[in-house]
Amino acid sequence: MSAPIIRHTYSIKEAAALTGLPASTLRYYESIGVITPIRRGASSKHRVYTDDDLDLLTWVSCLSATGMSVADMRRYLANGDLGPAAAPEQIALLKAQQEQLEDEARSIALRKRYVALKIDYWQAVHAGDGAKAERLSDEARTLAEDLKKTRKQ
Repeated sequence: MSAPIIRHTYSIKEAAALTGLPASTLRYYESIGVITPIRRGASSKHRVYTDDDLDLLTWVSCLSATGMSVADMRRYLANGDLGPAAAPEQIALLKAQQEQLEDEARSIALRKRYVALKIDYWQAVHAGDGAKAERLSDEARTLAEDLKKTRKQ
């Protein structure tokens, strides 16, 4: 006779702590169909999360951390049930997310460069180097135009 399998269950508070997602987000993801409805306790009617639920929520948390839209997360998770047939769409979703992250990285690099220029500008002003301050100011104006373009995209 084999020993019974002991399954752990978790309250929404515990699930939130273990996944890094706030309880409100867990409820929201369930209400909009990102995740399937969570089983409820027989008497309390409170959500009861299983280890499998936590595994799924960990994936959702990771997708969310990449900035993936809720609609794309929903599609990604739904495709997971389709197995290998969904691979092309999964790849497309992830490549689109990768491109978005690359765009964000380029934008952040521009913003960091702008801040560095402004620091250099104020250091030149402080040192009394008007020629350097003027050159840096012109460079910052040009970079500011590039920053405006990234905001419009």
